[in-house]
Amino acid sequence: MRLAIFDGNRLGVVVGDTVVDVTGALPWPHEPDPLLAGWWRGLCRDFAVLAPALEEAAANGQRLPLDSVRLAAPVLAPTKIIACASNYREHVDEMHSVQQRTLGQVESWMMNFDVFLKAPSSVVGPEADIVLPREVLAAGSEIHHESELVVVIGTGGKDIAVENALEHVLGYTIGLDITVRSAADRSRRKSYDSFSPLGPWLTTGDEAGDPADFDILLTCNGERRQAVNTASLITPIPQIIAYASRMMTLNPGDVIFTGAPPGVGPILPGDVLDTSISRLGAMTLPVRAEDAAGPR
Repeated sequence: MRLAIFDGNRLGVVVGDTVVDVTGALPWPHEPDPLLAGWWRGLCRDFAVLAPALEEAAANGQRLPLDSVRLAAPVLAPTKIIACASNYREHVDEMHSVQQRTLGQVESWMMNFDVFLKAPSSVVGPEADIVLPREVLAAGSEIHHESELVVVIGTGGKDIAVENALEHVLGYTIGLDITVRSAADRSRRKSYDSFSPLGPWLTTGDEAGDPADFDILLTCNGERRQAVNTASLITPIPQIIAYASRMMTLNPGDVIFTGAPPGVGPILPGDVLDTSISRLGAMTLPVRAEDAAGPR
């Protein structure tokens, strides 16, 4: 099943190039305010029970053309965004030259796999702009794209076993981990508003298939930059989930970026990024500079 959030945070099921509003099939009142949208986390937790009603609603409901609605990010108010660092060998190799150019030295500790947190407020949907901060542009720091497979947690848990980890996954979506290349902490450099585009929808695990066999592709202004299969992940998804859940309880609806493939590169105002993952869909995201208005 492909789950979309659209038009006032309604829940939809994507069927071909249409979407069916299935919000009425949920057993809870619909709260459109994303900060209060406990119905979404409930859906993530209880999807196995709710799936038959959603399927029936999708089969019998009115189909709306996808181009007639506005898609939002296919997550609502996750309690946390977990991101993986240094999880493709070729990306680790390329980061030596990237850091030498942008930092003047190589931070060896950053070449090892680990996880860190991004601000949930950095999430935007597949029809939003990537907005480059004024002060970062003024400082001349490079800002890079990182197209990644993203996991959305279903039932959640603590100390999840590797062999059971995929049972805790609701599904997968496409994400961009936009990153300032500077000496600041990872979480700070990756948490600006709009630095976590997600979409175009969430494909549930049963439909998505093997997460170790997704093809990721990103182009910038039509030029291919990133192309990799998730079979190349240093730490596979079950191990990521087990590792992260040892440190922190994974809650329903939490988001995990699984790591940047090789081919990262700078983005500038006016660029257009096209990113796709096999069996999950595609997004086109324009890049622009932040407006010149002062603090509010």
